Amino acid sequence: MTTKTLFALDFDGVICDSAVETAMTAWKAAQGIWPDMHDQAITDKHIQQFRTIRPSLEFGYEAILIIRLLHQGMTVSELFENYHLQLQSLIKSDDLCVDALKDSFGQTRDNEIQQDEAAWIASNPFFEGIAEKLKILEHDDWTIITTKQERFVKHILQGNDIQLDGSRIYGLDRKLNKQEVLKHIKASYPERPITFIEDRLPTLFGVLEYPDLQGIHVQLADWGYNTEAERNVAQENAIEVIGKKDFLRVV
Repeated sequence: MTTKTLFALDFDGVICDSAVETAMTAWKAAQGIWPDMHDQAITDKHIQQFRTIRPSLEFGYEAILIIRLLHQGMTVSELFENYHLQLQSLIKSDDLCVDALKDSFGQTRDNEIQQDEAAWIASNPFFEGIAEKLKILEHDDWTIITTKQERFVKHILQGNDIQLDGSRIYGLDRKLNKQEVLKHIKASYPERPITFIEDRLPTLFGVLEYPDLQGIHVQLADWGYNTEAERNVAQENAIEVIGKKDFLRVV
C-alpha cells in the first residue's frame, strides 16, 4: 500500500491565477443587477483594486459585491477593514439573494465560455510551473478542493491538457465546506499522509480547529491571494508557509 503524500489543492490562488477573469466576470454580472453600470466598462483601476482585495474573498459570488462597492467609490482600505459587514450591508440595502448572485456569476461565466472558450481559458492562466507539476503527478496523488463551480475547473484543466477525473474535483456543487471534504478524503485514504495547500489563511485555521482533521498537514501558498500580514500570522501559529518553488520540487 502506497504511503506517498496525497495533495489536496485549492484551485484559485494555488493552481490558477483567476483574479482578472473574476473581476471582469463580476463586473458583467453586476451590470445585469444595477442599471447605472450598464454602459460602463471595467477599468484597469477597478481590476487592480479587486486584485488587492482578493485575499478577503471566499466565494466567487462575493466578487460581484466587491465590484459594486468599488464602483460606488468605496476604498480598498474601507473594504478590507469591514469586509463581511460591507458585503452584508449591500446585500440587505439592495435586497439581494445569495443564491441568485451565485447563479448570476455562474451564468455569466457560462456565457463567456460559450462566446469564446479559448479566450476564457486564457484569461485563467496557471501560475508559472504549476501545469507542468500537475502533469507529472500520478493521477491518484492529487485532488482539488475549491469553492469554484466544478464545471469551470474542468474547462480550465482540459484547456491546459491536464487530466483529472471529475470525482477528484470537490467544488461548490457538492455543498460541502473544505473541512467536510477533507474529512471525506481522510476517511477514503486512511493510510496516506495528506497535505492541504491553500492560499486563504482563515480556511487553514478552520481545518486546524476541526477535531476530525488532526494529522492533515496544512500549508499556506505564498504565491496566492494572501497578504504579508497573513503570512506572518501563519508562521506565528506554526502554519508552514511555502513558496511555489517548494511545491514544484516536491517529489
